[in-house]
Amino acid sequence: MRVISSTGEQLGIMSASEALRLAEEENLDLVKISPNAVPPVCKIMNYGKFKFEQAKKEKENRKNQKVVELKEIYLSMTIDIGDLNVKAKKTLELLADGNKVKVSIRMRGRQMAHSSMGLDVMQRFFEMLGGKAVMDKAPKTEGRNIFMILSPAK
Repeated sequence: MRVISSTGEQLGIMSASEALRLAEEENLDLVKISPNAVPPVCKIMNYGKFKFEQAKKEKENRKNQKVVELKEIYLSMTIDIGDLNVKAKKTLELLADGNKVKVSIRMRGRQMAHSSMGLDVMQRFFEMLGGKAVMDKAPKTEGRNIFMILSPAK
């Protein structure tokens, strides 16, 4: 196996027993860094400290990760232009925060026969956002609902 010392210098290729003896002389552990390599690479180090450092890095990475939420905006098939402007403004705020937005319309009663009107409302709504949004899923009818998913434009 290829052995790397605790200071980082390469000690070369040696047997496992010889590498273990070197590690015990320094009161450290022999850790396999990449067991699939030919020959396997081992490093002489303090394993407890190594695990602690790894856990610390993972915790830091999780803390810096931004979780993208899916927010929902409800429209109606008979929505007027003023209300549509208010909903568009709110959607732009949600997109600016980096969230995805699900825009949905619930059809009631006889509106089911005129689902194309709902698709028109969705298309008008998307055009009001003025290129600040990208359509992840185009408007689609599923049962009584029409929905589309928007994400912030790059």
